[in-house]
Amino acid sequence: MIDLLEYLPILIFLGIAVVLSSLFVFLPMGVSRLTGTHQPTAEKVSEYECGFPAFEDSRSRFDVKFYLVAISFLLFDLEASFLFPWAVSLDSIGWTGWAGMMIFLGILAIGLAYEWKMGALDWD
Repeated sequence: MIDLLEYLPILIFLGIAVVLSSLFVFLPMGVSRLTGTHQPTAEKVSEYECGFPAFEDSRSRFDVKFYLVAISFLLFDLEASFLFPWAVSLDSIGWTGWAGMMIFLGILAIGLAYEWKMGALDWD
């Protein structure tokens, strides 16, 4: 039978994390309302990302190229995260590890070439 007291430090840690994260989120909002600094105006709640109001509904459809570029970014970001540990452990994994990574990189290169050929990276 598992001794449940071994999980007590984890539960304490999770409890402290929930309390601290709640404080960091809700305490500034409460203080701003109590001190009177929470005074939204039309200028304060206006668009600030691009500097001008949106011309379309925020729920309009996006071109699929946005999603393809986002997925490509995630894929190559993941590739970079695989390359670092592979490079560090190359002495211990030998030629088998090197060949496996070259196959992995080759598959990614074929996917990038296909994506490029299909025009997914071209902006109109």
